[in-house]
Amino acid sequence: MHSGEMEFDERYWDEVFSLFSEALEREGALLPSVSTIAVEKQDPFRVLVSTLISLRTKDEVTLAASRRLFALADTPQAMLALAPSSIEEAIYPAGFYRTKARNILSICEILVDRYGGSVPASKEELVALPGVGIKTANLTLNLGFGIEAICVDCHVHQIANRMGWIETSTPEQSEKALQKIMPRRFWIPLNELLVSYGQHICVPVSPWCGKCPMDGRCPKVGVLKFR
Repeated sequence: MHSGEMEFDERYWDEVFSLFSEALEREGALLPSVSTIAVEKQDPFRVLVSTLISLRTKDEVTLAASRRLFALADTPQAMLALAPSSIEEAIYPAGFYRTKARNILSICEILVDRYGGSVPASKEELVALPGVGIKTANLTLNLGFGIEAICVDCHVHQIANRMGWIETSTPEQSEKALQKIMPRRFWIPLNELLVSYGQHICVPVSPWCGKCPMDGRCPKVGVLKFR
């Protein structure tokens, strides 16, 4: 079954989001780290920085690192008062913590110099910041500003293709393809839902299909082995 043969309407997406959410509740799954930071305080700067820290880093490490850093400074101006070593120490052992510390300081300089200390609310301006890609930009728009954008990371890309929703080769292609088939009200919660689902149930290797309520209706595209 391919995406071109499937019909998606509001009821379908409501069902998927409801069933996936219930399955995650049964697993006792928590919100992804960046979502947790955003819930604590909807601040675009905190979302931007914590998303940068989260890249190639486990959720529990990201959450602890973000909280340590924000306890020291949670505005661009305050961050610039910190030594690079202080930021590195706060976010360690996040992956590539030295590079991330440099990027955070560079971003803060740009925010203060060009934007009056505020985070810009456009994808084009965000991706121009050091170390900021499309995923980080969209997540900042989503959780920091409440702006509808589909944030596609490896989990969203993989699950969307496995489910037969789309047929794409890259996350960038997936973002555009999902925009065409998914109602806008699902765009913001999509990343949070599928990241958690990809971490606990529809894992990259040998997914737990027996725990998935969509098992009988999923074409399992690209899945070689499942449980």
